[in-house]
Amino acid sequence: MSKKKPLSQGQLRRMRANQSKRLKRSDSASDNADLQDHLLTPEQAGVVISRFGQHADIETQDGTITRCNIRRAVTSLVTGDNVIVRLATEVQSGSNIGGIVEAVHPRKSSLTRPDLYDGVKIIAANIDQILIVSSVLPSFTTQIIDRYLVACEDTDIAPVIVLNKIDLLTDENRPEIEQALNRYREIGYQVYQLSSHTGEGIDDLKALLKDKVSVFAGQSGVGKSSVINALMPEADLLIGDVSDNSGLGQHTTTTAKLLHFASGGDLIDSPGVREFALWHLDAQRVGWCFIEFRDFLGTCKFRDCKHGDDPGCALQEALKEGKIAQDRFYNYSRIIASLDEQRHARHFRAIDDI
Repeated sequence: MSKKKPLSQGQLRRMRANQSKRLKRSDSASDNADLQDHLLTPEQAGVVISRFGQHADIETQDGTITRCNIRRAVTSLVTGDNVIVRLATEVQSGSNIGGIVEAVHPRKSSLTRPDLYDGVKIIAANIDQILIVSSVLPSFTTQIIDRYLVACEDTDIAPVIVLNKIDLLTDENRPEIEQALNRYREIGYQVYQLSSHTGEGIDDLKALLKDKVSVFAGQSGVGKSSVINALMPEADLLIGDVSDNSGLGQHTTTTAKLLHFASGGDLIDSPGVREFALWHLDAQRVGWCFIEFRDFLGTCKFRDCKHGDDPGCALQEALKEGKIAQDRFYNYSRIIASLDEQRHARHFRAIDDI
């Protein structure tokens, strides 16, 4: 009899991961077993305020928020999901679980990001608009704005560009920033300018948020939490300082959370990210997500044009004629260049886990 081939390190890791998943499912099933059917109220509507591992905080129509278990049949649940929930008639001693999420309604929209292990991961659901927050300090950059704009166009969620910390504008940095914001206005994007410190522009943003579900997104350090506190003082979100060493913000939000405005409308505060990865998109899709490129795409001399030094490139011609802004084309080129690099890094990280 031949010897069995020893398991590789990757196989052992996968076995341990699968065992861990089974234990979690077992624990979840045990939790659900504690909530006997006869101790649960009839089904009612709810919305996910926040998700914590195997549990979620659910708000029902009377405004009550209850931490609930999640049925195993519910395979995906994120902040903003509309759900069907059954609440416990009483919370048992030693437990903070007060109900069970039975089902999730279909989503009208979802914000996603690529994940090494889960493919495309959903961050939040049923969103009407994404507020892309940038700031004068630590440093204004259109690169992260354009990355988020690509994500918005890809998911068909309306983007709004918000510049925070305008009280820090100076004679030196104002012209460049204003020119960049005007370029976005010219191609049809909404742009708001405000200061969470002085309150300037806050009322205009409140009007935009009314009766809509909005997500705040952007790099750490741009003051997302400060803006939310200015819009909604009762939220009292933790505010992080900008690191003196890196110039980047300290992450203050660890899980997406849905908050309500007293005047109507909801806001989802999502975890800060320093760069929004787009490696799950192909180059053609990225080009389409630059909205001012669309009139020129498909009109190049060669069908496989890479929009670089290719002869007869319609995008290059539009760039020369000023129909496409230099910085927008530069950011597009950087995203395209990063796609292969990120996929290459992802490939080797995946090999490490085999």
